[in-house]
Amino acid sequence: MSMPIRKNPDSLPREDYHGARKRLFIGLISLTSAALCLVLLVGWIIPYIGLGNIHPLVPDITGALLVACIALIVWATLGLVLHIYTGRPWFGSQRVRGVAVKLFLPLMELLGRLFGISREEVRHSFIKVNNELVRGETGSFAPSDVLILLPHCLQSSNCAVRLTYGVDHCKRCGQCPIERLLALRDRYGVKLAIATGGTIARRIVVKERPRLIIAVACERDLASGIQDTHPIPVYGVLNERPNGPCLDTLVSLLNVEKALRHFLNVLPPDVAIDDAEADTASAAPGFHDAPATGVPGSVADATFGAGSGHATGVGHAGSPHGAGVATARDQRAQERTPAASSTAEAPAAPSEPQ
Repeated sequence: MSMPIRKNPDSLPREDYHGARKRLFIGLISLTSAALCLVLLVGWIIPYIGLGNIHPLVPDITGALLVACIALIVWATLGLVLHIYTGRPWFGSQRVRGVAVKLFLPLMELLGRLFGISREEVRHSFIKVNNELVRGETGSFAPSDVLILLPHCLQSSNCAVRLTYGVDHCKRCGQCPIERLLALRDRYGVKLAIATGGTIARRIVVKERPRLIIAVACERDLASGIQDTHPIPVYGVLNERPNGPCLDTLVSLLNVEKALRHFLNVLPPDVAIDDAEADTASAAPGFHDAPATGVPGSVADATFGAGSGHATGVGHAGSPHGAGVATARDQRAQERTPAASSTAEAPAAPSEPQ
């Protein structure tokens, strides 16, 4: 009886990955696999005649090894493609995923350039695929086993406090995303660290020994970090760079918190609500769908307060959730009054069409 092949129902939204599609990754890894098999085949055919002069069995032995290599590549590629499409492991694909990605990703970037596809597009697609595989393969974790790993460029460039060797030195002034990320750490009980580069990041991972990493970075650092830390699963959250690379970057706190709620096996009582309810609340206009431009109504404004120094979109009255993850229906009703009073201090958001 054949097993039906159904598309992964837990596919992540393209908007969180700059419009990247899984089909780009699937197409490139399939072409890369075919090209690699062709190179192996040509490399065997050319010296085939000369190998017989060494020993009559040498061509047969090398041919058998070549067929085994090609079969291994096809098996790994087919299993990975089916895993990506369905969201379920096929042919033991979870065991070879890390090796396959380390081998294929550089070749995929090279092949993509031949077709006019930038490295950034390939990496966006890779990160989206990786996150879906991590969501499908891994279970739930204790908060102490989860590490949020941040880049130092999230810290304000005007801040004189060094946070690399002690994130709790943060004054929580609200001028950068670190304040709200620390609030998420305190609320969910996970670990949080800031790294200035790959070497420091690896040192932090060795020291903390997490079972899951939620990493915030650009596509280049995320792609390399996912490969370097295998087999530790890494869930990547892309940062936003309105000021250019590595300077005063932003991140969607909603995406970070959604990842925490998905992977943690213990949640604070006031966020133990249905995912559908949370997703509906977080889809409010001006909170998640708008681009991070730093203007009222955008992700940056909803997340960081549009220069007011307070994270208005994450929660009111001390709650780090607000519209993204509501506490309970009665508490939301009670929070409307303080939320309304706080809008006098924040820039006015565009009115919602009736």
